[in-house]
Amino acid sequence: MPASDNFTVTFRGVRGTMPVSHSGFMRYGGNTSCVEVRCGERLMILDAGTGIRQVPQTDVMDADILLSHTHIDHILGLPFFTPLFRQESRLRLWAGHLLPQMRLADAISRLMSPPLFPLGLADIKATVEWHDFTAGELLEDKSFAPWDITVHTLPLFHPDRATGYRISYRGHSLSYLTDMEHVPGVMDPEVVRFIRGSDLLIYDSTYDDRNFVEYTGWGHSTWQQAVRYADAAAIGTLALFHHDHMADDKLLDARATALKEMRPRWIVASEGLTISF
Repeated sequence: MPASDNFTVTFRGVRGTMPVSHSGFMRYGGNTSCVEVRCGERLMILDAGTGIRQVPQTDVMDADILLSHTHIDHILGLPFFTPLFRQESRLRLWAGHLLPQMRLADAISRLMSPPLFPLGLADIKATVEWHDFTAGELLEDKSFAPWDITVHTLPLFHPDRATGYRISYRGHSLSYLTDMEHVPGVMDPEVVRFIRGSDLLIYDSTYDDRNFVEYTGWGHSTWQQAVRYADAAAIGTLALFHHDHMADDKLLDARATALKEMRPRWIVASEGLTISF
């Protein structure tokens, strides 16, 4: 049983597509997608982009890594995640978009193999469990129950498919929907149902309604659609996420100002920001 009821969410990487390091992008951060979730003492990590390097790493790491999908920006930090190479670590990796064509271990082995990377899966020293499922399932894991954790999933519209997650803990919940494309003018009732009443919605806000038509088929959404979904589903706090790698601090500041005028408590996610319930 957990020693603490704290439910905290810390953004470790908030970019999409590729990391950026230019000085004009540093206020919100340049690392790709990774969100650290603490359910009491239980650690859950949403996506393994380059931001995963900033998750505090203890000598003995026990964590679940829930992947939205395996495009490079969401797994690029995994080969550099030190706990993978510590024998004392125990890691459970989850993915819901690959079956039946492939399994998660096979996908990661493509990344972690020469000539792309000098180390392979055989070099991993941690105890790793590979969990493949089909998006839409309730994740059944005996280790969740004593912690009062439930994890629901949702298939998302994205090239090569993706998975949304809703993590519930001790009466609170967060929904994580990144890398999903919406249809302009349409509110997907399944998305509204899935996120309804969440304390926190982390949503793919790569683009803007004004230029969205240019990116049809790219698999992403807009910050205005995030607002529409959050309003429709009575969300407590909305966090705009997965910022375009071309969106500098000035653009995101303007977006934050517009968002604050609509809903003062809603935010544009930045690296290091922590939200507690």
